[in-house]
Amino acid sequence: MEGEAVRRLYAQACPELVIHLAARAGGIGANLAEPARFFYDNLLMGLQMIEVGRQVGIKKFVAIGTTCCYPACTPLPLKEEHLWNGYPADATAPYGLAKRMLLVQAQTYRKQYGFNAIFLMPTNLYGPRDNFEVDRSHVIAALIRRFVAAVQHKEAEVAVWGSGRATREFLYVIDAAEGILLAAEKYNESDPINLGTGVEVSVRTLAETVAGLTGFRGKIVWDTSRPEGQPRRWLDVSKARERFGFQAKVSLEEGLRKTIDWYAKQTSGKTVARGVCL
Repeated sequence: MEGEAVRRLYAQACPELVIHLAARAGGIGANLAEPARFFYDNLLMGLQMIEVGRQVGIKKFVAIGTTCCYPACTPLPLKEEHLWNGYPADATAPYGLAKRMLLVQAQTYRKQYGFNAIFLMPTNLYGPRDNFEVDRSHVIAALIRRFVAAVQHKEAEVAVWGSGRATREFLYVIDAAEGILLAAEKYNESDPINLGTGVEVSVRTLAETVAGLTGFRGKIVWDTSRPEGQPRRWLDVSKARERFGFQAKVSLEEGLRKTIDWYAKQTSGKTVARGVCL
């Protein structure tokens, strides 16, 4: 994103508040295929949006980071004060480090310019209108697409990357939106804040749940030759609750049902392409 394009955008929209959600994002496979692009695009977007926003005098900037910012090995649950205690997981490090720089920029701009920028770190997001593309989807979208395709094609088994032992935390899109809006309204400090459910789930349990909800009755094959990313990810979400009253409401199973129902409507009458589960 070029500086002049950002300047034109701000001139046309005249915003007082900016919520920066734009990102080049994808699953582990996409991150491994294009690490430089993931680093450069995400770093440049943040740099330009904040710098030009400061210049034109916007009143508040909400920067959206990621739990990929966290070190690969750190005590659980992941607490905001542990963010700088190590290097992120190799598979997503370029993306995670580019997002970390948003925090640095937000904090230094607050210190030098009095620029009101905050930094939120949502955990893995999912829900209707997610990216279900074969080569760019995140884990839940990838699993839903693959199991739906397996049911359509009457396949006996579905291959999933990794061992299934890795854990993640998943936040439904409506909950994420509520958390971001609450922070935009009520939070005005420099400390980064986690957004999540505080519930850890293994990829094995996730895959089995998605399989059941899509009607797949075959075998799940775990491809341990494939990467599975950070071994565990589980957030301490107490600060979001204390600082601006956010608490997730949608359970994983409820969110999965809503997402699968939406995907089924979009693909009704269409053949879903097979693809690798990330």
